[in-house]
Amino acid sequence: MDLVAFRDLLEPAGQKALAQAVELAEAGADPIVAATTLRKSHPPELTAAALTQASLRRRAEAKFGADAAVMYFTPHGLEQATRTEVAAHRARRARLLAAPAAGPVTASATRPARETAVDPVTDPVTDPVTDPVTDPAAGPAEEPVTGPAPEPVARVLDVCCGIGGDVIALARAGFAVDAVDLDPLTVEVARANAEALGLSALVGVRTADALETDPSGYDLLFADPARRGARGRIFDPMAYSPTWPAVLDLVSRARTACLKVAPGIPHELVPEGAEAEWISHRREVKEAAIWVGTQASGRRATMLPSGATLTSSGAEAETGPVGRYLYEPDGAAVRAHLVAEVAAMVGGRLLDPRIAYITGDGRVATEWASCYEVTDMMPFSLKHLRSALRNRKVGNVTIKKRGSAVDIERLRKDLRLSGGNSAVVVLTRIDDRPYVLLCDTADQH
Repeated sequence: MDLVAFRDLLEPAGQKALAQAVELAEAGADPIVAATTLRKSHPPELTAAALTQASLRRRAEAKFGADAAVMYFTPHGLEQATRTEVAAHRARRARLLAAPAAGPVTASATRPARETAVDPVTDPVTDPVTDPVTDPAAGPAEEPVTGPAPEPVARVLDVCCGIGGDVIALARAGFAVDAVDLDPLTVEVARANAEALGLSALVGVRTADALETDPSGYDLLFADPARRGARGRIFDPMAYSPTWPAVLDLVSRARTACLKVAPGIPHELVPEGAEAEWISHRREVKEAAIWVGTQASGRRATMLPSGATLTSSGAEAETGPVGRYLYEPDGAAVRAHLVAEVAAMVGGRLLDPRIAYITGDGRVATEWASCYEVTDMMPFSLKHLRSALRNRKVGNVTIKKRGSAVDIERLRKDLRLSGGNSAVVVLTRIDDRPYVLLCDTADQH
């Protein structure tokens, strides 16, 4: 889908084609049948654009919920976009941490008048466990805001805005947002999304190079450098677009900043005095947010949808033999190097100082770790593992691993399981030796 086709999609004829494409998709129509049906009354380019949007909207429901039904997407933009719950959490924290320099502002005073379409040719905290309601650095744990936005409280410059997922969350949190992106099509999509969700009064979107913007006049710089290229995901921050040094140069000229980055960012790249917050959603780590120039500092892990947050207490975890229970910390705590804090919660110890598995003799309920009851432990051997599972008549296994080079899918096939029982197989390393633990989920007992 190109820029012309997308603009056509916003016209009445395009909206009619899109509605028909959505109806066909919901009915489960074969793609060829759907295309043939639409082409009877619409040009090929418009047909393709409508079918693409209908497909992307269905995929986007997992991230954007009900909003996806009226939003617009590009395949690349949808891949990098943050799900609504995570973006809303970050926007709430931004509202607490990035107070306006001169009090509340009005929409008319903070954003440019709505632009006409841009032609790319002619217009080139101290406690380790923090209550998110009472800790101002954590932000309140509340449901994502989906209604009309409140009066704007501060101005945000969102560079590399993509399709506008974070623009939407920031505007709903009460910010006046000036958003830019280098790609004209992406800019059009972000602008259309703000309009579709009734946020145009708070949002301005324009085509611009992030490196040529001036964040000094804003209360907050929000940067989400591109982390996908022609070959897929980019893990090296030096290969982000803009690169990490270029992003930090922007940050140096901003009052406060929030940088959305991949959860694997090396800790040594976090600016001194900043806070790095790793965020998980339903046990899956989604991203890291680096807060610069705010009252927050250090390392933080946040779990959604509960909003529970964990910060460093300086705890140090001991190592020791396997106990009756095995705890697997939430991925956000692992990424934030807060495993020792989780171990302190459950009164546990590490199996190995370099592996994020905690063991203990008592069962302690915590949302910061999944708990399993250990039924057996042995040095790793496919033959012995297969025999142990067969003796237990295990036909279904959940395989987990940390510090193990074993290929999980290959192991699953090689086990050749049969039986009506289930088990959790944990592959790990202790003192550089491979081990396997057989477990049951603690809830079964």
